[in-house]
Amino acid sequence: MMDEQSPLRMGERLDDLLTHHLRIIQSRDVFSFSMDAVLLARFCKVPMKGRILDLCSGNGVIPLLLSTRTQAHITGVELQHKLWDMAHRSVAWNGLQEQIAMICADVRDYYKTTGYGTFDLVTMNPPYMPPITGESNENPYVAAARHELNGGLHELVAACARHLKSGGKASIVHRPGRLADLMEAMREVRLEPKRIRFIHPRLGEEANMVLIEAIRDGKPDIRLLPPVIVYGEDGQYTKELWDIYYSEQSSLTGGDKV
Repeated sequence: MMDEQSPLRMGERLDDLLTHHLRIIQSRDVFSFSMDAVLLARFCKVPMKGRILDLCSGNGVIPLLLSTRTQAHITGVELQHKLWDMAHRSVAWNGLQEQIAMICADVRDYYKTTGYGTFDLVTMNPPYMPPITGESNENPYVAAARHELNGGLHELVAACARHLKSGGKASIVHRPGRLADLMEAMREVRLEPKRIRFIHPRLGEEANMVLIEAIRDGKPDIRLLPPVIVYGEDGQYTKELWDIYYSEQSSLTGGDKV
């Protein structure tokens, strides 16, 4: 692990990452990791060996969580230098430099470094909202995390496809309102949607997130998995969410076949 005396940057803190004895550097100046990243890291089907790529990696939460599920080598790509630096130091702090590499690069161009079709799994938690129109007073780091300022949805999905081997999987989390756009973008680049799971805050409420897995060059056949309900009637996490956050459960399978 990183020397315990290594200083954090100004405004940063070191947080526990669920129950897997990992810690992650976070800052009040940028987005902290949220439930969508956790659910994506637990939804995707990971190869036990091989290569995994996480695009739009932020402060590296998904690569860190994936390291608890596989021995595969994991690469995280993040464009914003501040976030990349936080992720890079978190990896070192946890002693995972041999398994995780964090790269500061534009996800749309990274294939020029790696070549086409070199990964078994690509994960992505992209910005959910269209580009900002007009002036914005939003923190630039937050704006880039929320809005498609560095590539639209179709460009980002195409980046996933470029990196996947035939038969490789892409797993993405997004807003349900963009699902049609997301599936259209996938099929344009030979990513065939295969598994979909909606996330609902409470039973009877509309979904506010969707998890989708596609296979490169796969055959058409979509499975709609049971919904994830976040909160029960008592206002506490449901057992499935509790197990993901506070027990050693490492995969979000529900009624899915493992």
